[in-house]
Amino acid sequence: MSEEQLYDTLRQGLWIAVTISAPLLAVALIAGIAVGLFQALTSIQEMTLTFVPKVGAMLIVFWVSMSFMTSTLVSFFNDRILPQIAGG
Repeated sequence: MSEEQLYDTLRQGLWIAVTISAPLLAVALIAGIAVGLFQALTSIQEMTLTFVPKVGAMLIVFWVSMSFMTSTLVSFFNDRILPQIAGG
């Protein structure tokens, strides 16, 4: 494996990691902002109020996007990693 192939594979792997994590991070950001705004408007400063909705929203998005994540990782492994292991 040449140095260019290694760096290209690492670059693609990092891009796939960003692509897969983007929906979860976006939902965590939106839920955090919504709960923070709710807390600021109502003056409720409960710690579990910030944690539980965020985790719940992230679990729902994870469950919905699990097939996308799995297919992305499997295609990367089959198209990029396995040929390099086989020497192609």
